[in-house]
Amino acid sequence: MNAQPTAAAAALHHKANRTARPSRAAAPALPTLESLDLTHRKMMDVLVDLSHLITHLEAQGVDDQARQSAKAICKFFAEHAREHHLNEETVVFPVLLRKGDPVLTGHVLRLQQDHGWLEEDWLELAPQLQAVAEGYSWYELDGLRQGVEVFAALYHEHIALEESLVYPEARRQMAAETASREQRVAGGNGGAAPTSG
Repeated sequence: MNAQPTAAAAALHHKANRTARPSRAAAPALPTLESLDLTHRKMMDVLVDLSHLITHLEAQGVDDQARQSAKAICKFFAEHAREHHLNEETVVFPVLLRKGDPVLTGHVLRLQQDHGWLEEDWLELAPQLQAVAEGYSWYELDGLRQGVEVFAALYHEHIALEESLVYPEARRQMAAETASREQRVAGGNGGAAPTSG
């Protein structure tokens, strides 16, 4: 009598004959909320530097100090700020959206919209600031000043909402999800419902 292999036996046979996966570097650790908080503090410092740069340009024009400041500001917003926003979109916001709270969802949607506006504002400011970083003086000071004021005001509002409401709630939700996961693991059944017997 030829017995048909069970699905479990077929899966084991397939796994035994499968070639090994190539090795690869470990995935980088997800950012913690503490590291995102540190980026907020750095953002506030760089926004002050940006305001000082506008004052400096008005008084001194493009000199070595202005060039170095503009270069550092451009690097921060083109790299670190964008990475920070991406981390919020992939680590913080999904936790809050999973909760299903309509008020929190509204705040998350507002913050996501802010990210789009901040990117648009940066794309308007960046060419003039990059020109200063390269030693050119073809910026338009009044327009640059006004753009910086709008950009900085939106960042201040955005960070205030995140730190006063969104990050604290994300911390609570992450802690609850971690506790739930640990409780399932401690049960020793990988999260499966206990059997009665």
